[in-house]
Amino acid sequence: MIKKLEKFEIEEIMNVWLKTNISAHSFIQKQYWIKNYSIVKEEYIPASTTFVYKEDNIIKGFISIMDNSFIGALFVLENYQGQGIGKSLLNHCKSLYSILELAVYAENISSVNFYKHCCFQIRGEQANEDSGFMEYTMSWIK
Repeated sequence: MIKKLEKFEIEEIMNVWLKTNISAHSFIQKQYWIKNYSIVKEEYIPASTTFVYKEDNIIKGFISIMDNSFIGALFVLENYQGQGIGKSLLNHCKSLYSILELAVYAENISSVNFYKHCCFQIRGEQANEDSGFMEYTMSWIK
């Protein structure tokens, strides 16, 4: 079931965020994600509209939208990837917003391919200003 994030669930989504970032971005040191944990939890999540995919009382994934168009986060726990959860979260947001944009690391090939499969197109390429790694800007328009 997809629903809006409730305050008591923030710790659980942050656990999903940290675990998934570390496993999906092996090319970035684990310490980078640990260092950014607090800013995501205390600034980005509260400033976003976040939807969770919750099943059997477990948050299996979540998506956060900033400024009514930017996907700041889309994460699915590794054990539940490939089951359509990420696509369901994206489709939920596609029903609410007419434009969706995101930035994804170029080396994260499985995520780049996932977004392409979900009709996102690469619009640009630049170095991430925080990590320095190359990323694509991708977008979807209704």
